[in-house]
Parts: sequence; C-alpha cells; structure tokens
Amino acid sequence: MARYRAIAADLAAKIRAGEYAPGEALPPQRELSASYGVTLMTLRQALRELSDEALIVQQPGRGTFVAPTPASYQLGSLRSFTEDLRDQGYVVRTEVVSQAVRRLPARVAARLQARATDSGLRLERVREFGGRRAIHQVSWVAPPHGERLRDTDFTTVSLYTALSELDVTVDRAAETIRPDALDDKLARLLDEPVNTPVLVSERTTSTPDGTIVVIDRATILGSMMHISTERAADRLSLRWGTGS
Repeated sequence: MARYRAIAADLAAKIRAGEYAPGEALPPQRELSASYGVTLMTLRQALRELSDEALIVQQPGRGTFVAPTPASYQLGSLRSFTEDLRDQGYVVRTEVVSQAVRRLPARVAARLQARATDSGLRLERVREFGGRRAIHQVSWVAPPHGERLRDTDFTTVSLYTALSELDVTVDRAAETIRPDALDDKLARLLDEPVNTPVLVSERTTSTPDGTIVVIDRATILGSMMHISTERAADRLSLRWGTGS
C-alpha cells in the first residue's frame, strides 16, 4: 500500500472512532507529517484522499477540519435555519453583516406588491456551525413590518420569532433551490475559494391571506448540506441535511 494511503486509512479510522470529533481541527500539517515520518507532499496526498471521501474539509488559511456529522431540518417547516439546527444539537452562531431600512429594489417591490417608493428592512446574515461559516442569507421584510424590526438583535432572535412578536402570522412559504457557485463577495464572507459549489434557496413567506411579508435568498455551502426526501402516498417531506 502506498504510504499516503496508509496514512489516510489511519486518520479515517481515528475520525470514525471519534478520536477527532466532527468540526474539530486536525493537528497542523507539519505536525502530522512529522508524526507519520513523511514529507508534507505525502501527507497532503493523504488529506486529499480524506477530502474526496468527505471525511474532512480543508479551509485555506484556517486549517483542516473533520466534516460535520449529518443533521437535518424540515424544508416544509416555517422554522428558521438556526432553530432547526440548534434543536439537533448544533451550536449556531449568527453574524449580522448589515441591517438597515432601505428603498426596495424594483424586483423586490414587485414581488412584495409594494410601491417603488416604499422601504423595507434588508437583513444580511452569515450562519456558522460545525466550525465553519456555512450559510449566507439576505432577507427583505415588507413594509410596514421592516421599519418596526429596524433595531431587533438578530444575532439572538430569529426573523420569524420577531415577526410573531409583532402579531404577524406566517403560515406558508414557496421555495426554489438550485445549484450555483460562490462569487468573489460571498467567497470572502464564507471563507471559501471562488467557484466553490453551493445551493441557493429562494423563498417567499406569506400570511394566511397570501400577502408576502419576507423574501429570502440563502446561499449554502454544498459541502455542508444536502437535501433528502421522504415520500408517502399523500405527502412529501423534504429535509436539509449536513455533511455527506
């Protein structure tokens, strides 16, 4: 067996045995190469093997991390990303990139059936879990609700919770999901190379009378999450999952 494959097999066994926990950083490459008595080139071949098996994730400038174990949440649910992931034991950190009441872009105003001169809340957030920045999300909140949420602390409060506290009832959402790749801006925000594969979720959330109150666009690292389904004769359940 080639030396790098033996190293990859040994590290894979340690990861599967829990010696290195999901989201935990592996020792630095120089330390690992010294401990196995090989060159950095040989060690990097081994790490590529583990990356191909989706056991590790290499983050330029940060290090090498054990891939997160699968967790999921219901796409059909109106709960937030954070609520679903936290319910499954993940520690989720939300960073607010920007939060301001702005004039609605024409395309957003049209979807919200608002006037071109109206303003809404633009909320931009990054979600981190499993040791990585994994989700970038931009939300537009329709007037007059956006103005009332101008000063809400969205690092600790979900958007849906904030709306419910305003007595705004949301009971349905329409969502489309498509593959894409990171552009320069989002690559910087998510600490990933440009053109990294992602999933893009575009979602509109409505009140019982069909009025759209929130438009969301979430960009999700393809290496961190997947979608699975459960089918029955009278229903279809879609679930997000993390990991491979």
